[in-house]
Amino acid sequence: MILVIGEILVDIFPQYRRIGGAPFNFSYHLQQMGLPVCFISRIGQDPIGKEISDFLWQNKFDAGHIQSDSRHPTGKVMVHPQQGGSHNFEIITNTAYDHIQLPESPEDAKNQSPKLIYFGTLVQRTPKMAARMQQFLDNRGDWSKCFCDVNLRPGCYSSETVLASIARADILKINDEELKQVREMTGRHAESEDDFIDWLMKTHDIEMVSLTMGEQGSRLYTPGFCHETRVPDKGPVVDTVGAGDAYAAVVALGYLKNWSPDHILEQAAAFAARICQIQGAIPENRDFYLPLLQRTTGGLNDGTG
Repeated sequence: MILVIGEILVDIFPQYRRIGGAPFNFSYHLQQMGLPVCFISRIGQDPIGKEISDFLWQNKFDAGHIQSDSRHPTGKVMVHPQQGGSHNFEIITNTAYDHIQLPESPEDAKNQSPKLIYFGTLVQRTPKMAARMQQFLDNRGDWSKCFCDVNLRPGCYSSETVLASIARADILKINDEELKQVREMTGRHAESEDDFIDWLMKTHDIEMVSLTMGEQGSRLYTPGFCHETRVPDKGPVVDTVGAGDAYAAVVALGYLKNWSPDHILEQAAAFAARICQIQGAIPENRDFYLPLLQRTTGGLNDGTG
């Protein structure tokens, strides 16, 4: 079982809107890939909350651990497209997902120990939620691994929370701009990127670091090794929202299925590139996942990749 904690919200673009939130996108992709996911989040009792509930029901997504909040609105993000396919995000504060009620320990969520626990930094933007999340993670069983997805949005994080999250990670997903900021937080900005990641992994006993670099491709670090791949040529980019979440989902899939680092990189980059060809972070048709599932049939069945 994969336990995912974090925001589900609506991304509002100039001409349309889509359901999103990095933890939800991650959960949705993994469920479509056939993995069991328990997603803990919170939505408001408002029209957007109903829209989300209807979408989840229509797409047969397990919403049993999505809480209902009568006091706070469902999360919203105003997405402002920029030249080159990038975006600026205006994230509404004090929404339902800032008040997620967590059980005492990960095992209490579904009366079993999760194999993987995914969490990000955005859901920890308030001191209360950050403290509760870190306590929750510290109560996990020895065999539950933590996947930390760094997501640094202006005004939505503190250095203390980011570093505390990284310290609890077994797998770390981060992009190149976020890595620069983390280096500043640690005061180790003078050393090379590779040396810093090596230090980070050794200091916090991290098994794997996934570094995405936009048009420059991506890297996967394992102890003593750095694997790298380019961005595949998959056609014109519609928008890049959710590409990192799609990438993270395949990294998690590959980790759980014991794929080789090079195979993880290849499949993650290909899937993220395809997400960039659609509007929003979630495909409207389940057939979207067929190319990934067909390419990875051996890995899905026997873990060899």
